[in-house]
Amino acid sequence: MLALLGFLTIVVLLALVMSKKTSPVVALIVVPFIAAIIGGFTADVAKFMTDGIKSIAPTGVMFIFAILFFGILTDAGTFKPIINTILKLVGKDPAKIAIGTAILAMLVHLDGSGAVTFLVTIPAMLPLYDALGMRRTTLATIVALSAGTMNILPWGGPTLRAASALNVDVIELFKPMLIPVLCGLAFVIFIAYMLGKQERKHMKEVEGDIEFNLEVDEKKLALERPKLFLFNILSIIVAIVVLILGKLPPHVVFMLAFTVALIVNYPNVKDQRERVDAHAKAALMMASILFAAGTFTGILKGTGMITAMADVAVAAIPASLGARIPLLTGIIAMPASLLFDPDSFYFGVMPVLSSTAAQFGADALNVGRAAILGQMTTGFPVSPLTGSTFLLIGLTGIDLGDHQRKTIPYAFLTTIVMLVVSVIIGVISI
Repeated sequence: MLALLGFLTIVVLLALVMSKKTSPVVALIVVPFIAAIIGGFTADVAKFMTDGIKSIAPTGVMFIFAILFFGILTDAGTFKPIINTILKLVGKDPAKIAIGTAILAMLVHLDGSGAVTFLVTIPAMLPLYDALGMRRTTLATIVALSAGTMNILPWGGPTLRAASALNVDVIELFKPMLIPVLCGLAFVIFIAYMLGKQERKHMKEVEGDIEFNLEVDEKKLALERPKLFLFNILSIIVAIVVLILGKLPPHVVFMLAFTVALIVNYPNVKDQRERVDAHAKAALMMASILFAAGTFTGILKGTGMITAMADVAVAAIPASLGARIPLLTGIIAMPASLLFDPDSFYFGVMPVLSSTAAQFGADALNVGRAAILGQMTTGFPVSPLTGSTFLLIGLTGIDLGDHQRKTIPYAFLTTIVMLVVSVIIGVISI
């Protein structure tokens, strides 16, 4: 009963969001709340929601101040020279720009943080996409695929969890996957190229130098602070370095970074108020979605729906397919990101799958390797269970349903490509 309720909750949520019948914030709150009431958790549902909000609170605060921080720097014209430099290197060809976006996101994600990848890549590339008339959904898809595939790296959260759950060294788990992952990254670049070619049909006619088009708004020109370019770039670098080193919590980093950026670029109190007001709407809208997502995960965890779904998923595998569990795991790994958070999957579902596979003669390690090909790797930037997904769509300013419809097929295909390569070279047996 509890598992069925959990699956129905996920399905109804995704259906409402992707069909745009309700806004994400409404669906994330109402659907699990009703499910909890139906499940008989009326007395505890408020506690579950509160626990979920507490778990997401640092991310929500980080998101608010990150939007304000990068908003201030964008107003100050910090990214304009970067955009113009990129244009000189890749021209105005959307295919080249798309490939450059993928490579940039991959390089930034070397630290293993989806939040950092989105916070660095999106603000840098978004003005360029807008100036050329390229769709923001394309930017979100390319960055999501790049970050998701790179998330398989040994220091990425899913791989570390898989290694811990299987009680093996993380390098032992990951090393055989190097070739499949490289193939996956190459495939993402190919997808970026194809998406870039599609964007040629949607480009606006841009005449003259793009820098001129970026400077026609006199009000925006008045806000720019070209003399502070080096300072603003340095502030971004310092913030990212501190994030990577883990010296301070992310929300503290962006609170401090925002404060410094605002004071230095706009010392006048009236100007400060206007700059905050200009970006407050976007920050509030997406923060509300993040906290709604917190209530969603809080209810699913608190009621035990996620655990029940995991038990049912494992029990549903026929004994005749026992030896094929690694292959099946690879196939369901990416879609499983829509149902299970990483802790529930890697510490709940995967150990049972691996031990079951071992009973049928399959290598338990193969299950872990198959899992990291999609579960919260290629799947994390589209899952409603991760704050990073909402950070991505918030920074790009697109709808969750639009992002999922466009990105999920490519994410699943990327996982399948890596799975096929793994099978061909013998990393995962069938």
